[in-house]
Amino acid sequence: MNITLNAEAMTYIMVDIESDGPIPGDYSMISFGAVVVDELLNKTFYGQLRPISDKFIPEALTVSGHTRQETLTFPEAKQVMTDFSHWIKENTTDRAIFISDNNGFDWMFICWYFHHFLGNNPFGFSSQNLGSLYKGLEKDTFKNFKHLRKTTHTHHPVDDAKGNAEALLTMKKNMGLKIKF
Repeated sequence: MNITLNAEAMTYIMVDIESDGPIPGDYSMISFGAVVVDELLNKTFYGQLRPISDKFIPEALTVSGHTRQETLTFPEAKQVMTDFSHWIKENTTDRAIFISDNNGFDWMFICWYFHHFLGNNPFGFSSQNLGSLYKGLEKDTFKNFKHLRKTTHTHHPVDDAKGNAEALLTMKKNMGLKIKF
């Protein structure tokens, strides 16, 4: 019996977030960046969000490069998530796939914010982890993909998402990863 699977068309969107604490709800997503993974990497989104909680961890916030006072001037989270949802729809003609360097962290915030503020998540209920993908390609759980980035990791989420997208493109081009963009 021959079974032919038609690969569903997918748009991979690399995402990176910065927060002021370890979990959404109690703490806040401060900013995030996204890039459509294709050869150009020129479709990007950047969102800054006003804190949704009075709680924050100063050391975590410092990573974002923003002060608490600055973050209090950022746009409301609901508007930013609405804008991001529209951007995803405008840049996706098929299924949007969420992928990130640390999807356990990044996905947790994006998924929670979409459901909390908009009642749904345009990515659905699944995410992909770039680090695990690389480990699988290398067949070694101790390997790290970060040397494949071209864009410097600055903790500006668009830079970081772009560098991670560059790594994914390198996995496709140089390591034989079967993936459609």
